[in-house]
Amino acid sequence: MVRWQPGTSERLQAAALDLFASNGYEQTTAAEIAQSVGLTERTFFRHFSDKREVLFHGQELLVEAFLAGVAAAPDDATPMELVGAALESAAPFFPAERRDHSRLRQTVIDQNPALQERERHKMSVLATTLRDALRARGSAEPAATLAAESAATVFGVSFTQWIAPGEERSIVEIERAVLAELRDLTAANPTAHRAAKA
Repeated sequence: MVRWQPGTSERLQAAALDLFASNGYEQTTAAEIAQSVGLTERTFFRHFSDKREVLFHGQELLVEAFLAGVAAAPDDATPMELVGAALESAAPFFPAERRDHSRLRQTVIDQNPALQERERHKMSVLATTLRDALRARGSAEPAATLAAESAATVFGVSFTQWIAPGEERSIVEIERAVLAELRDLTAANPTAHRAAKA
């Protein structure tokens, strides 16, 4: 039996997602995931600490992509411009061909409270890490925290729209629209915004 080969983690992730969707997350064991791709349970645990981590593996790379956008932004960028740069930098993680996978993954998460909590923790880590990066670039409080939380919120709202049935826009298109909406909401003239929506 071949136990180590390129792409083993990805094969286990794909198999796990299919089994979670068809049989239920709680009903699926690590051994079943491994066996479905011709591997052993021991091999599974060499790649993942538990079956939950199959759904969240690689999240540190996403956070790094957000940080890369912050780091590459001009020195005089405002906190909200840094938010835009971070969102743009992370967008390549969600190409069109990944949309169906993301939809299925979200369906599994939405059906399990523990997974929902893990997803919320992921977003909290993203916001905290971005806040620290903005502070390091000189953003004062509370601007750094507000901007970082805004980045996580814009990403979350955009991702939900991106996986919605029938949605065809790229995630970066959606993020730009959501960020523009946020800027409108926090504009200096809220009365004008309310009038425009009336």
